[in-house]
This record gives sequence, C-alpha cells and structure tokens, in this order.
Amino acid sequence: MKTLFDIHPWKLMETRLHREDMRLSESLTSMGNAHMGMRGNFEEQYSGDCHRGTYLAGVWFPDKTRVGWWKNGYPDYFGKVINAVNMLEIGVSVNGEEIDLARSEVASFYRELDMEHGLLLRRYTVRLAGGEVRAQVERFLSIARKELLAIRYRVTPSFDAEVVFRPALDTNVKNEDSNYDEVFWEALGQGCADGASWVRARTRDNPFGTPRFTVFAAMAEPEAALSEGRACARRAFRVAARETAELVKLVCVGTSRDHGDGEALDSAVLGALQSAVQTGYDGLRAEQCDAWRARWDGMDVRIGHDEAGQQGIRFNLFQMLCTYDGTDPRLNIGPKGFTGEKYGGATYWDTEMFCLPMILSVLGEDAARSLLQYRYLHLDKARENARKLGCQGALYPMVTFNGEECHNEWEITFEEIHRNAAIFYAIFLTYEYGGDEKTLREYGLPVMLEICRYWVSRATWNPRRRRYMILGVTGPNEYENNVCNNWYTNRMAKFCLEQTVRYVRSVIGTKALRKAGGSARELSEFQRVAEKMYLPEDKRLGVFVQHDGFLDKELRPADSLDAAERPLNQHWSWDRILRSCFIKQADVLQGLYCLRHLYDRDTIDRNFAFYEPMTVHESSLSPCVHAILAADCGRYDKAVEMYRRTARLDLDNVNNDTEDGLHITSMCGSWMAIVKGFAGVRTERGCLELCPHVPWAFRSFAFTMQIQGRRIDVAVEDGTLSLTLLDGAPLMVKVYDQWLALQPGATQRAAILEAQAAPDTEEAGA
Repeated sequence: MKTLFDIHPWKLMETRLHREDMRLSESLTSMGNAHMGMRGNFEEQYSGDCHRGTYLAGVWFPDKTRVGWWKNGYPDYFGKVINAVNMLEIGVSVNGEEIDLARSEVASFYRELDMEHGLLLRRYTVRLAGGEVRAQVERFLSIARKELLAIRYRVTPSFDAEVVFRPALDTNVKNEDSNYDEVFWEALGQGCADGASWVRARTRDNPFGTPRFTVFAAMAEPEAALSEGRACARRAFRVAARETAELVKLVCVGTSRDHGDGEALDSAVLGALQSAVQTGYDGLRAEQCDAWRARWDGMDVRIGHDEAGQQGIRFNLFQMLCTYDGTDPRLNIGPKGFTGEKYGGATYWDTEMFCLPMILSVLGEDAARSLLQYRYLHLDKARENARKLGCQGALYPMVTFNGEECHNEWEITFEEIHRNAAIFYAIFLTYEYGGDEKTLREYGLPVMLEICRYWVSRATWNPRRRRYMILGVTGPNEYENNVCNNWYTNRMAKFCLEQTVRYVRSVIGTKALRKAGGSARELSEFQRVAEKMYLPEDKRLGVFVQHDGFLDKELRPADSLDAAERPLNQHWSWDRILRSCFIKQADVLQGLYCLRHLYDRDTIDRNFAFYEPMTVHESSLSPCVHAILAADCGRYDKAVEMYRRTARLDLDNVNNDTEDGLHITSMCGSWMAIVKGFAGVRTERGCLELCPHVPWAFRSFAFTMQIQGRRIDVAVEDGTLSLTLLDGAPLMVKVYDQWLALQPGATQRAAILEAQAAPDTEEAGA
C-alpha cells in the first residue's frame, strides 16, 4: 500500500516529484469531462517512464484476438479504447535549454488535483545553466464545453532569458496494450486556417466491419510547423529576471461519432475553438468552477471525523463524474474510464451492478434510463451472442463496445453468464426506484423476456433430483471456474424469471406482453423453471453453498495466508487457486446483497460469517458489498474496514495496480457503502425507505440524493437522522416502521434505533 498525496477534503496534493512512481501519480491525477479524458501527464518533456494517455468517449478499435489456443465461439477481436491525439504537449526551453523533469535538476515540485473546481495545477522549480526557473501550469477539461481543453503555462526565470513554448497536436500515438504492436490511427492531414492549427486522423481499416472514427483537433495557433499527423507552433518571449512568460493553449477536439465526417466536423470544432478564444482563459476557468460547484451541490457526501474517508469518497465521486454524465445512451462506463488501457475501456457488468445505484441518486433517473437504453440498443447483438453458444434468447456480452462479445478467456466468455442477471437487475432497480412504467414497458420488457428465454434454454433438467440446474459456469468469484450450480447464478436466474412474471401480471399487462412477442404460455414456462431451480444449501451449516463441491475443499480463513502470498493471482498457480477455498469477491453474498429484500437478517448474517473470512477481496468490486451487508448485520468494525478499503482503494494503491489506471466502476462502492449501508437506503415501487445502521466512526455524515424529481438532503448526527426536502413536491418517506411527510424546505428528524456504541477512546473509533 502506497500513498503519494497528502490528506485534504477537496484536494490531492503531491509535494515532491515521484519519478519512481510516475505512472501511479499520472493515474491519480487523471481528469475528464465524460466526452474525453486524460492521465495526469506533464505538458513539457518528460523522458522518464510514464504512460501518456488521452481517450475519447465512444472511440475504439477492434484489436485482432491473440490467444494461445483458439476455441469455437471466441470473438475475432478484443475491442479497445484508443490512445488518441496528444493535445497536452508543450515543449518548454529557456535560453535554448530544454526543461525535462526526468533529467533537469528539480529544486521543488507540487501537484494538486482540485476536485471542487475540476482543475489540475502544478508548480515546480528547476535549476538550469543560467539559474533557477519557476513554472506554474494549470489545466482543465471543461464540463461546460465538452470539446475543450484549456492550459495556462507560466514560466518565471531568475535571470534575463528567452523562453520558448512549442505547443503541439500529434496523432502519432500508440496503445501500450496493442496485441500485435500495431498503430491504430492513420493521419489524414494537418494544416493552418482561420487562426488555428489542426490535425485530422482516422482509425485504420479493419476486417471486422466495425465503425471507423475520424478525429479532428484544432488549437488556437495561427501558424505551425507541419509534418505527417502533427502540428507544432513556436512562441518566443524575451523576459527580464523574475518576469513571467505566459502561454495559453486552447484545444478543441471532435469526432465523426458526434458530428459526422468532413465539413460538419471541421466546422463544429473550429466554431467551438473560436468561441473559447473569445471567452478567454479566465472566463473559461470561471465557467468550469461554477459548473463543478453546481455538480457538487447535487452529489456531495460530507463525512465528519474522518478526513481520509472524506477525501476518498470525493475523489471517487469526482472521477466517476469525469467518466460518465448520463447524457448519451450510446456510452457506458469502462472499468478504467479515461485513466488507462487495462480492460480495454469496454463495458462490463460492473455498470449495472455497481454504478447504476449511484447514478440513479446522483445524476437522476434520466441518466439511468440512458444506461438501460444502451443495453436495449444492443439487444440484437445479445441474441447473436446467445446463438453462437447454442442457446435461445439473449446473452449480453461480458465485454463490449457495440453489443458484440469481445472477450476471449473461455472461463469468462463462455461461463460467466451471470452478467445477464446484472442487466436484468438494473431494469428492476430503476423501476423500483422511480416507478416509471413507460420505461419498463419500452426498454425493460423486451430485454427481460430475452434474458428469461436464455435462462430457460441454458438450464438443464435433472430427472433424478427433479430440478433445473445450470452447469459449467463461473460465478462472480472468478477464482472458481467451470463449476455447476453456482448459487448466485441459479438464484439470480430464478429471480429474473419470477420477477418478469410479476411485472407482466401486476404492471405491464398482457397486451404489452403480446406486443413484445411474449405469451401467457411462455410466462407459465418461466414460472415452472423458476419453481424447480436448484439452489444448493447446507441445512446443517445454515448457509447457501457457493457451488457443487465447494464444501469438499479445505476450508480455512484468508487470515491464515502468509502476507507474502498476496495477492494470490500474482503468487499462486491458477491450479492452486482453483483448488483452494479462497474467494476473490462476493459471490453468495453478492446475491444476498441484490435480494436482501427477500432474506431476513439472520440468514444474511450466517452466510456473511461463513464466507467473508474466506474472501481475499482481490477484486476492487468486493469491499462495498461486504460493507453494506456488514452494516445490515451490525458488524460495524468490518463495515468500516470495508468502507475504508473501497473509499481509498486507488488513493492508497491497495491492490498495487493503480498505475494501470483507476478502478472507476468500483468507485461507486464507497457511495453505496454509506448510502445503502450506513444510511440503509432502499426503494421498492417508488417508496423511499431508510433503515440506518451507523458505526461510531460514521456518527456524522450527510449526502444529497435525487428520487422522482425531488432532491433530498440526508444527514446523520450523533444518533439523529434528519431529512430535508430541498426541491420538488411533498414526499412520504419510511424510516424503520415510521412514515414521515417531507414538505419543501422543511426538515424531519427521527432517532436512529441501532448504532454502534461509542468506543472507550476517540482513537478506537477513528
């Protein structure tokens, strides 16, 4: 575990140059605006080890699959987010001496990510031949103008000097993770016109028929030296000692995905750039600060008595909202967002299971509907995926950009079919949150029916046990492959089948069912398979069994492992992992989290006590589920431990892999732990219910949430829950078994019935 940045409630502050951990620093200072994003690279030359990365939303490339042993059903390509045009570059020299923070003598260094205002600031001092040179650099990706990058670079020598800036745009970039070391871009041209220098590039042709994307980027420099795929300007300043030379670099970038090819794309980008130039850097900066303040008004989580936890959750919220804003149903959320190339930047089941709950409350139901539409638009591809594996209905891909599977590990591609349940769960959660029947009918029902058809075709009837079984799967615990009757998979399949029947009979109606191609006979089949679904259980232990044969293993707790063996996937053979009892992330407990409205506390607690000690939490998605269930069961020390792990997973580099990029989709877990765990927020048929379970360490916290057009402030302070309706019509809210009527502008209070007692010392609760 390594922490590079000081603790501050609103900032990340790095007070020395960590050359040995540059990639980690770059990941942590990434920023974006949901249209594009970039790692925290330096603008000036840096010849040391680093990973320069700029990524554009929805722009990807099908990299030819590379596997040692091909299997029928594998996809032909692995979709990858593409490292796009380098917009940051500003070469800086003083009296002809190039500044290179990997080689120059650095006297001081400071880097700050200001999350409150969406700004990245650096200050450094280097010693050159003529003396000391101070620099201050500030940049932001505008959330008010999605195609804009703005940089202000100031250099102050301690001596008379010529300062030269060389701002550039460069399309000659590569992906570090290219399977065959290919370049994914081809330059289409570069030039100078209308007070701007520009470059244009297009993704290379591919044999898979996937879309090609054109990118057009322009900077406010009327003259530049041009070479293939590159435009580089030169701005020189003569300054006296302790005077400052300043460069403002404004860049706008657009893609054919948003504007089409040709003149329309050029016009959109150049028009946006001209508007930015007219506003000027200070005006653009003010827009950025105002926009981020407004965003925080609707999403902030305030934590008392825990600055590290406060910094952690704000960092997670900031990075999540840098990645996705819910305005474009063609977009989704990659596990690394715009912060790295690992996992290809594609969509996983993480979005529906871990991001959607937060998006509903923070961005609102329109944003959540965009995610449902994303899967609805890919329904035909999901049908194709099911047919490729010999099944009916629809199987949503494990990894995708366009709905087609682009993952090629057999134990995941073919067997981790529980991802279908996550898509269904998102539909269920969205309806239960807002009660939107129109969305349920239009975007939900067609998807639900096809998912249920898949489960029916994938299940195997066992005449001896007279039960349906689901064989040859991998559950959420990826440290078990090719198992039979994974409890989570079977239980969620049963839930999908039963809930579809309930919704048709109670909400959707048979007319809409027929319009969607379903029938009453088919519903009866769904019900029959659900009723006969096999769910492994051990009555003696009082627990659900993770899968057939799990109890035959040597069962021992994870704390019996030598710390030098962790993480297991970096120290053990895969064979040894598969034979062990150790669990990568919540599996049975994932199901109990999803369906906790159907299980009592004792059942959840018995399973938690059995499975959590064997869980090594080597997935970033694991801690939040355990934090929520631990809070539900009154296991407060464990709840706080798991919260802190998910809140500071990247800031403390807990999994020792943050240099590859941030764990964007798991960042919602810290929000979920507080809101769904400590505050006990639940929704059912549009009814908001809170059952707070408050650890002493979190005796003071507050957050704002949206529901059904209302905005509510929820605050916990020393045993009292306060609810204030900030916007919207009156609302009835259930707190434990008591109904409270919320009126606009008024606050209702209720005593928290169960909370951890104060420890003997303040330190014990910290």
